[in-house]
Amino acid sequence: MSQNLDILAGANSAIPNLRRFAHPAMATIFEIFIIAEDAVYAQQAAQEVFAELDRLEQELSRFLANSDIARLNQLAAHQPLRLGPDTFDCLQSAQQIWENTQGAFDVTVGALLKCWLRSDKSLRSPTDAEIAEASRNLGMHLLDLDAKQCSVTLRASPVHVDLGAIGKGYAVEAMANLLAQWEIDIALLHGGRSTVFALGAPPGMPGWPVVLNNPREPSQVLHRPLLHNQALSGSGLQKGQHIINPRTAQPLANGRAAWALTPSATTSDAISTAFMIMEVEEIEAYCRQHPEVSALILAEGGEGIEEFRFGSWELVWST
Repeated sequence: MSQNLDILAGANSAIPNLRRFAHPAMATIFEIFIIAEDAVYAQQAAQEVFAELDRLEQELSRFLANSDIARLNQLAAHQPLRLGPDTFDCLQSAQQIWENTQGAFDVTVGALLKCWLRSDKSLRSPTDAEIAEASRNLGMHLLDLDAKQCSVTLRASPVHVDLGAIGKGYAVEAMANLLAQWEIDIALLHGGRSTVFALGAPPGMPGWPVVLNNPREPSQVLHRPLLHNQALSGSGLQKGQHIINPRTAQPLANGRAAWALTPSATTSDAISTAFMIMEVEEIEAYCRQHPEVSALILAEGGEGIEEFRFGSWELVWST
């Protein structure tokens, strides 16, 4: 679940030739900020990027009947299914992150989401039998991904894949790559303000300004990161939102907020969710093993708020 970021931190008017474009997709609003003297060219690029975003949603959304993910969720065991290259790539990334986080991030959690959440996303109280049934086919080890055939085969079925915690980040990354093909090398993109990617940096600035607010005290600024060719994602338990822990099959009850800084928006989106579930010691070990990843954790301790930083946050924070 998202922990919204304050994009541009009120610096819009201070950045010359800043063009802003917005588009609804994936049940949220995506935005692109482009620095360009040619407003028409920037608009054409943004339109092309948003068309790519719509195409990705058609493949990745489990809510669209003919999407790759919808077909995967209806797939019988041991029957290969050809996938679009983006769906395959996204699933491959999800599987790698599942392995690296020892199952803290798991896109096969869809059955548990259906078990615990009503249609209005409020929490219900399932029986132990319902939880056991929803957990029966859980885990990315159930997906055999064949890179040569660009296909997936299920070892058991049904498997309920939900890319809600990685799909927006994957889309943001794809959009940034397309902007680069348009030779636009200074831009900021975000998907619902939960994942932001900074392409380059505004002239005369070390990075794109973003503000992280305390989710419990929104008026309190925690940090002011300056992003340069980096992705930042945040996750937290906001009112009316729920994260199901795939390790325990139970709703997450901690009051934590987590942010992940990485070179990849796909990774940051997924990892920020995993950091909500992993123990602090696990997060520290993960960042040591993956030096390109940094973590900021805001946890409720015995005597109030505890803050944990792992990785190179000090290199990007501006006080």
